[in-house]
Order: sequence, then structure tokens, then C-alpha cells
Amino acid sequence: MQMTDIPFGITEWADVEATEHPGETGLAYWRTQQFGAIRVRMVEYSANYVADHWCSKGHILLCLEGELTTELKDGRKVVLTPGVSYQVADNAEPHRSVTKLGAKLFIVD
Repeated sequence: MQMTDIPFGITEWADVEATEHPGETGLAYWRTQQFGAIRVRMVEYSANYVADHWCSKGHILLCLEGELTTELKDGRKVVLTPGVSYQVADNAEPHRSVTKLGAKLFIVD
């Protein structure tokens, strides 16, 4: 990844409007900033959230709060807790997010 044409700046995430994204169950709230081709998000999942699709987009994802299970389409499951991250390339391994208790994530894609 090459980051170009992004001047130095800060993001006050509480000031970024949240958009609501329903899952199969539960809700996700995204606060999104776009920097050229790079999307950066602060995402909060409600309790009992299950994504409504398998995602093939690449991400670098850091769990800030709560607990998130990432299910991979091949059957593997990975549990993320605060301070744990994952990274996956575009079109590498379909995955989806599930949480029983809720979670807050920082995502770059």
C-alpha cells in the first residue's frame, strides 16, 4: 500500500457521523473516513451481531473493546479481544464478523 496526497490531520471519531448497518442479527455502527483509496473506520457491533454476508475485502482490523469472533468460510474461527488484530488481503479468504457481547474495532481497508 502506498499512501499519497494525504496531509497530516487528526480525526475526532466522536464527531464523525455514524451510519447503521443491520446484520442477520444485531446492528453495526460505522464511523468512516476516506483518505484517497484508503477507508478507515471505527466500527461498533451490538450484542448478538452476525454479519449478513461473507466479506472478501482485505482489512487490517484491531479489536479495541469487547470480543469478536471472525468466522472464515472454510470453517476456521478466530476470537479477537482488545489489543488483538488480524490482517487479510483482498479476495484471499472470505470471512464474517460475529459477536455475542458486542465489540468496538478500528479497521483500515
